[in-house]
Amino acid sequence: MKDEELIYLDTYVLQKDMRIRMPKSILENLNIEKGKSKFKVYYDQLNVQLILRVDEDENK
Repeated sequence: MKDEELIYLDTYVLQKDMRIRMPKSILENLNIEKGKSKFKVYYDQLNVQLILRVDEDENK
């Protein structure tokens, strides 16, 4: 994925308990619900990036 294809939302600090706060704009742009939706987490070694994808199987 190229940088120009990405949409920047916000920057957050990794909390001591390993949580990352998600920007509220995610709720506006994705079909997800707080406390219910799940994400699949991927690591892109080449670009040193974490990728979150909505787990479509769980959200149906």
